[in-house]
Amino acid sequence: MQYIHSEFQRISINTEICFGKPCISGTRMPVSSVLSYLSSGMTVEEMISEFDWLKKEDILEALAFASYMMNEKIIPLKKAS
Repeated sequence: MQYIHSEFQRISINTEICFGKPCISGTRMPVSSVLSYLSSGMTVEEMISEFDWLKKEDILEALAFASYMMNEKIIPLKKAS
């Protein structure tokens, strides 16, 4: 079964694809992989070149989705010493 968030039409969750992780719709590219590539220094242009089926809008929506999801979470922290 596939689920799509009403605000993020380019992101879908399918329990049978990538263990149910949020992915770019119609692909097996998890949002977490997009974030990993970008955080490792890869540019949006490099990602589009490497994964020619990705569009800039897919990457930007993955970032927006991740940001939205982080706003919905409480992350327990401990005081640094």
